[in-house]
Amino acid sequence: MRYENGKALDLRLAYIGGGSRGWAWNFMTDLAIEPALGGEVALYDIDREAAEANRIIGGRVDAQPETRGHWRYRVCDSLRQALTGADFVVISILPGTFDEMEADVHLPERLGIYQSVGDTTGPGGIIRALRALPMFVPIAEAIRDYCPEAWVINYTNPMSLCVKTLYEIFPGIKAFGCCHEVFGTQELLAHAAADMLGVPVPPRQEIHTEVLGINHFTWFRAASWQGVDLFPLYRAFTEKYRESGFQEPGRNWLNSSFDCAHLVKFDLFRRFGWIAAAGDRHLAEFMPGDEYLADPETVARWKFGLTPVSWRKADLAQRLEKSARLVRGGALTELKPSGEEGVLLMKALLGLERVISNVNLPNAGQISNLPLGTVVETNAVFARDRITPLLAGELTPEIRALTLPHVENQARTLRAALDCDPAPVAEAFLRDPNTRAKCRDRGTLEALAADMIAATARFLPEAWRR
Repeated sequence: MRYENGKALDLRLAYIGGGSRGWAWNFMTDLAIEPALGGEVALYDIDREAAEANRIIGGRVDAQPETRGHWRYRVCDSLRQALTGADFVVISILPGTFDEMEADVHLPERLGIYQSVGDTTGPGGIIRALRALPMFVPIAEAIRDYCPEAWVINYTNPMSLCVKTLYEIFPGIKAFGCCHEVFGTQELLAHAAADMLGVPVPPRQEIHTEVLGINHFTWFRAASWQGVDLFPLYRAFTEKYRESGFQEPGRNWLNSSFDCAHLVKFDLFRRFGWIAAAGDRHLAEFMPGDEYLADPETVARWKFGLTPVSWRKADLAQRLEKSARLVRGGALTELKPSGEEGVLLMKALLGLERVISNVNLPNAGQISNLPLGTVVETNAVFARDRITPLLAGELTPEIRALTLPHVENQARTLRAALDCDPAPVAEAFLRDPNTRAKCRDRGTLEALAADMIAATARFLPEAWRR
């Protein structure tokens, strides 16, 4: 790597995964429109054909006339080849396939347990972790062996447990997790400011927030815009849209598997006094299952959606068709920012920027009333070769009580995944708030856990089958 005229050139970036294309394309675009960075991207995926497709598409993006940051793309046949000499490592993998995720999400429905996402918490998140965490073990070991000083950016869910595993295997790793859920709530606050103050919608980057919680169950304890305390304004905003909910222009929760009318967020604010800072689909899964996820009719009344895996499969088919079309020479879309901050954070870690952003890191005291070592999400300062978490203070007693069962379940799931032990899985099912509202019979939940483990067995370590 070398610096020249305020630019960092000849960077080595290892991209692990990206076979589902969406995240990889966003990252390629963000790299292409950033003039201060350039170098080589080493692509590694267990599906080599997917990595080869990304290589071709990356080369075509680099050749676009509007490209300002230039990158060479190459496919690697091993983690060692991809990681050796890397300055940054990006991890974006799908643990298993959508067939396995279909079991994660839909098998619990036989007990009336509904999951709106199924990749972070609850039965689906727990079983997904059993697949994902053993995949992170060799990645962490390879980073330790071939690029121990590299900064590692994880996008894979379950975010908290994936980041925790990296540190469990390689305590000296420089890894953090990036998630855009907080950005969506900052955008909602920008719309609230515009709606209540009669001003144009400000950029979400102007909405300053104090973030604390765990991934996908994050909260704002404070929020402001141009010196205006947004909490009183947000309270009035939630009352104004108490029945109808609020929909950003051009979005409609009825026509999308990801949009919502924010009624869950509004309700949590009225109940607990802090602004819940994630999508309603995620927030609902952390709450008792007889509240927002009692049944599909209840979900519809709260104006968000259960995302069926059939939709994900159809979406994947479209993305794979798009990939094939682009590889054949189809027209590339306009290069525009994805809204993610990964490239901006890379610039800060290279000393080209100084950034404050939300990040997932092991708790070293930034949230004082959660266990040390738990991966928490707070703001942090990104500067040259350093991430300094900001002291976020305490969760309120009520929010801490909602959060602790999930923190404790993360510890159970980590041990189950690394020890190949089914006992903590059933215990985690029993302690999950969504599940407990529907079933507290240990035998029934052990049977559900066994069936879900069997459905994902081909992606589990051999010890599970023994």
